[in-house]
Amino acid sequence: MTFPGRDDIPLDPATVAELLTFRCGGQSYGIDIMAVREIRGWSEPTPLPHAAPFMRGMVNLRGAVLPVMDLAQRLGQARTVDDPRNVIIVVQDGRRVHGLLVEAVSDIVHPGADQLQDVPPAGPEEPGTMAERLFILDDEMIQVLSTSRILPAVCSARAENGT
Repeated sequence: MTFPGRDDIPLDPATVAELLTFRCGGQSYGIDIMAVREIRGWSEPTPLPHAAPFMRGMVNLRGAVLPVMDLAQRLGQARTVDDPRNVIIVVQDGRRVHGLLVEAVSDIVHPGADQLQDVPPAGPEEPGTMAERLFILDDEMIQVLSTSRILPAVCSARAENGT
């Protein structure tokens, strides 16, 4: 697990104080609350031509353009059905800010270090998973997602220019 925006600094699982849990693709996930900037209601994004299928488009966030991704699609599940009850979780990883379209926000939880478990390897050819850790809450498995892994990669030339 890493500190948001600082991929080079490992975060001791014992120091994870709070996770925001939510439903996406019929499953439960969590994300470090320190990566969450805000939670906003659903608004239809403006599509972008030639964008990845999981990118739903852009929305206006107080005068700034916010890219919105369908987290279920990003995780290899079916496209999230448009529903006014959906929410967009605005997350930040370093200088990258994205909206994550999810079905619903559930709760803020404080799992203990003894509750967090490593994600088992998916296979020898699989470079990794988007989940960093797992824990069980009320007989349901919660996958703790890595913000740096779920956000799309930034072209190195753009990253060097600070965009």
